[in-house]
Amino acid sequence: MDGHRFWLKRRRIWVTLFLTKMKTLFILAISFCSAIVACADMKDPIPLWPNGAPGALGTSSNDIPTVRPYLPDPAIATGAAMVICPGGGYQHLAPHEGNDYALWLNQHGVTCFVLKYRLGSNGYHHPAELNDAARAVRWVRARADEYKIDAHRVGMMGSSAGGHLTATLMTHFDVGDPNASDAVDRESSRPDIGILCYAVITLGDFAHVGSRKFLLGTNQTPELIHNLSNETQVTSNTPPCFLWTTFEDKTVPMENTMMFAEALRKNNVPFDLHVYQHGGHGMGLKDKPPFNNPHPWANDCLFWLKAQNFVK
Repeated sequence: MDGHRFWLKRRRIWVTLFLTKMKTLFILAISFCSAIVACADMKDPIPLWPNGAPGALGTSSNDIPTVRPYLPDPAIATGAAMVICPGGGYQHLAPHEGNDYALWLNQHGVTCFVLKYRLGSNGYHHPAELNDAARAVRWVRARADEYKIDAHRVGMMGSSAGGHLTATLMTHFDVGDPNASDAVDRESSRPDIGILCYAVITLGDFAHVGSRKFLLGTNQTPELIHNLSNETQVTSNTPPCFLWTTFEDKTVPMENTMMFAEALRKNNVPFDLHVYQHGGHGMGLKDKPPFNNPHPWANDCLFWLKAQNFVK
């Protein structure tokens, strides 16, 4: 009996020590995650037009396009910037395709600006979304000194419908108006690079019907559908691009990405193309801070970003 009590007591001690150790490891893990996120300095959203956006239908949050800056640790900042366009079918904005991408890129020294653009679900149709995206790139360039970034290393990244918006600006940019009274409007809206994640590209065959509906509303003319089917708008001036999608994506078929890649190739525009066998639509990084095990596209993208001099 005494021996039985002895082993019961020993077992209780071992269990207590084990639970204490696990609790300590859990607290350390949480602290580590918090420290990683704390390295990024997330600012409040900033309206792109201080006096109201052109064509605004009201003054609510839905009517005010903004950018939210995410600043990396100055010790690792590369001087490159990325405007990030979350997806959501032009109906909503997916946080994991905005906030998470920004925190991930911050870890690698990229200064990020998550764009909140106007949406079809709130009564905004083309060209409001494109105007917001163009303004965001101009705005970042106009404040290059303030954010300690290189105005010639400003990229744009988008997922799904946000990828369509990114591809639209990559193929519909302008050099800015040197005579504009607004300093922001003097800047070019051309992204220096593009990153397209399972992007909507075409509004014709293989289109994501919901994105087309909310982007165009009732104005779905053949001319507009062609103009915003971005595989038809690529030129030799389209910026270099990283594209990825999956074979299993049934929401936005991989043909969207392939058509854009083919157009880039025909126009001799450099690109990296990755088609992964598994994975559904809207995966994002498929991980959370501190992003220890993201989907393989993340490391493939970093490899490409190094070649573009965006990360070290």
